[in-house]
Amino acid sequence: MDQVAYQAEGWGIGELWIEDGRVVWHELPWPRPATRLPDMSGNLVARLVQRYFAGEPVSLDDVPVDLEYETPFLERCALALRAIPRGEVVTYGELAALAGAPGAARAAGSFCARNRLGLFVPCHRVVAAGGLGSYGSQGVEYKRRLLELEGAVI
Repeated sequence: MDQVAYQAEGWGIGELWIEDGRVVWHELPWPRPATRLPDMSGNLVARLVQRYFAGEPVSLDDVPVDLEYETPFLERCALALRAIPRGEVVTYGELAALAGAPGAARAAGSFCARNRLGLFVPCHRVVAAGGLGSYGSQGVEYKRRLLELEGAVI
């Protein structure tokens, strides 16, 4: 497994874990002291993510990711989220319906809270029925920044 750190200007340092050409974990960038970042110039996924954070309208939809989840519902949530276009949002209830389980909004929210693939399974595009909703340890302002970067109107 390869662990690749990358710097996103104005966002911080993030990390990708890649195995057999698939992203298996993505830690979103956040401000932290830069130790010595490895040369990741040959890593296309890291460069693509840097371009995303620079505001370029790149697509991460085709990047291979590990979607082996413990239940079929969670896998369907991931696939449904990957199909939500940049700049658009859905509610937790809508995500549940897209995953084939109308009425399972809480389960969709739990899925998003455990998401290990950051931008590649874009849970920031899922909002609460009455507002923006939360965004884990990064917080609601981080979520708002991601949505603004994508041109979403909330």
